[in-house]
Amino acid sequence: MTHPTKVLAIVTNYGVEQDELLVPVRHLRENGVHVDIAAPHRDDIRTLVSDKDPGETVRPTHTLDEIEPSGYDLLLIPGGTVNADNLRLRQEAVALVLAFTTSGRPVAAICHGPWMLAEAGVAYGKRLTSYPSLRTDLANAGATWADESLVTDDANGWRLLTSRNPDDLDDFLRGIDSALSARAGAAA
Repeated sequence: MTHPTKVLAIVTNYGVEQDELLVPVRHLRENGVHVDIAAPHRDDIRTLVSDKDPGETVRPTHTLDEIEPSGYDLLLIPGGTVNADNLRLRQEAVALVLAFTTSGRPVAAICHGPWMLAEAGVAYGKRLTSYPSLRTDLANAGATWADESLVTDDANGWRLLTSRNPDDLDDFLRGIDSALSARAGAAA
């Protein structure tokens, strides 16, 4: 018997780009996927639009330190400059990235989210994309940066899906759906 598909989104309580969190979460939930959102604190998550305008408020389902990562099929790392810069300073968030990548489970990161890959030391040897301002950071971390709406890379034993910004969300969602389907097919 297969378990229900579960996705974990990791964010901070302030500054995540609204659509990079809410569009994938809503899409996945509408398609029967269980999605948990983990943040450092139980306080509401204040999203932003274009890094500056107040967005929707979201309640986290867990704190980062409560998560047992082995029960999830995919890790979602939304962007937002403030969110991504603060998230990479959270050791429990870095540990979650390492738990997914070392176990071969997929990671989907968009916009500034790929900063977490550099922080966790797992960008080396990967082909990826991000918000353009991260290009040098990711190249310095050993990744090959591409200016494409979706980059999928299976190097180093785990699948990485990356997109540049909210304009790429349609392709990003197709990539996530494909990764979850492949994972479900392998488990069947």
